[in-house]
Amino acid sequence: GMGGSAIGGDLVRSLASSTEKSIICVHRDYDLPAFLDETTLVIASSYSGNTEETLSGFSWALERNCKKLVMTTGGKLKALAKAAKIPVFTIDHVSQPRAALGYSLIPLIAFLRKLDFLEDRPTEVEAMVESLETLLVELREIVPISSNQAKQLAANLHGKIAVIYGAGILSDVARRWKTQINEASKAWAFHETFPELNHNAVVGYQFPPELASKIHVVLLRCPSIHPRTLIRYQVTSELLEQNGVSHQTIDSHG
Repeated sequence: GMGGSAIGGDLVRSLASSTEKSIICVHRDYDLPAFLDETTLVIASSYSGNTEETLSGFSWALERNCKKLVMTTGGKLKALAKAAKIPVFTIDHVSQPRAALGYSLIPLIAFLRKLDFLEDRPTEVEAMVESLETLLVELREIVPISSNQAKQLAANLHGKIAVIYGAGILSDVARRWKTQINEASKAWAFHETFPELNHNAVVGYQFPPELASKIHVVLLRCPSIHPRTLIRYQVTSELLEQNGVSHQTIDSHG
């Protein structure tokens, strides 16, 4: 998939990478990889059903001996799948693709769980829902900026280029933040991943010097990140401080 239809795959891949033996790849391109065979499941996800790259990849898959599943609201993808008698999960939700993450993520988890690619984690799903409900209250529009972390973040990012850092599962969350800022705010934004960024990005903080005042770095952090990488968060924050780059760390919970 592409864009908002692919991010669900990113998150599922990250969730599975530390506990599951199945290999999950997210493909953002036209023709699919050559290694696909009868043991491979191809899930074509396109919210609109008309995404050019996804249609190309699905057409390629139809010519191969691999298992196939489609997730979409309709469009050409659904028509192709129906004609080929491929199972289709029809997303019954009307919004922009970027606002439909739950509709591409949760069904995907359910499918892979049913196929024994993922463990059943009902308590974690319940905890996630509770956490989101809490955030909905804490970040409401009527909550003043003094108590509203979303408004504080917006104020810090106003007029600046956002650069989002993440590690582990938060690497894909950093990508999600970047794309949401691009699409919803129509603004420049970039993302980087720990620990890779410590081998290149950090040495670029100095030049051009006039850029430092125009950037705000957001470091996304959670307890499950590797202990050595957590140390890198602190060191990177110090380097940003030394180079006059505004930054903040946001800790996830739930």
